[in-house]
Amino acid sequence: MPLLAAENVMLVVIDFQTRLMPAIHDGDKVLLNAGRLAEAARLLDIPAVLTEQNPRGLGTTVPELAGAGPVVTKMSFDACAEPAFLDAVAGDHERVICGCEAHVCVGQTVLSLLDRRRRVVVAADAIGSRVPESRAIALNRMASHGAEIVTTEMVLFEWLRTADHPQFRPVLKLIR
Repeated sequence: MPLLAAENVMLVVIDFQTRLMPAIHDGDKVLLNAGRLAEAARLLDIPAVLTEQNPRGLGTTVPELAGAGPVVTKMSFDACAEPAFLDAVAGDHERVICGCEAHVCVGQTVLSLLDRRRRVVVAADAIGSRVPESRAIALNRMASHGAEIVTTEMVLFEWLRTADHPQFRPVLKLIR
């Protein structure tokens, strides 16, 4: 597979919600990396879309990510079951995925996007679950079906491609 291209990508941020995040194993680390991806996307003019699963029950998007892109609310675990989500991610661009929970909403959405013949790249260090074993098994399952498993830094440096990029220093500050 080729490197990620900033001009042909979309960031998908799944269910980083106020009542869910306290239950996520290593939630602070997962949220920090998702924030890095969202801020880099903003700096590089990469579109982003966020989802919220049953916001009445799980709360809205955490303040650190609020405003990173339009929000699609959903009751289905698979965001692709929501027409508004499919409209938001329409096109041939690649999708970089971060979110919670790996074995539920992230996994089902990734598998559905793959079934639709989309290139899906999962930022493993920006994916969380309540239980580490659930996260690990979900990442293995997504990979076995064709999702590329990467890290946040891999995504950022592929989006930049060169130290000559005009946004190199601001993006570099996100990981230092």
